[in-house]
Amino acid sequence: MNDTTQMTERETGTTQRKAEGGQRKTSLLPPVDVIEDANGVTVWADLPGVPRDKLDVKVRDGSLSIEAEAVLPVSAELKLQHAEIRAPYFARSFALSPDFDTSKIEANLKDGVLKLTIPRREEARPRRIPVQVG
Repeated sequence: MNDTTQMTERETGTTQRKAEGGQRKTSLLPPVDVIEDANGVTVWADLPGVPRDKLDVKVRDGSLSIEAEAVLPVSAELKLQHAEIRAPYFARSFALSPDFDTSKIEANLKDGVLKLTIPRREEARPRRIPVQVG
């Protein structure tokens, strides 16, 4: 599994993409932890303020993409004077090896943390070969 984000984007923590209408939209790179074992890969992505209906996880042509938009509620009685980030948009993509079974990916969002479990295909899992003597 390879992170397809470029080094320059990692340094700034942002990336640009074209939104609907041809306008460029700045997105934040969510920090992720990737844990790999013999059974597959688990990806933990921090997406603070993102509700389920604003989260989109897709797999297409060996690429896993995460896109999300945070909801920052502001009370009607308050007038916003300054905001460094308004409704941040998160985007990150990864290239997946053919060893992974993308039809069995499980996703869970809890307390602003997305957990993706990506199992290996059965034939790609390491297995022990019995050796016979004689």
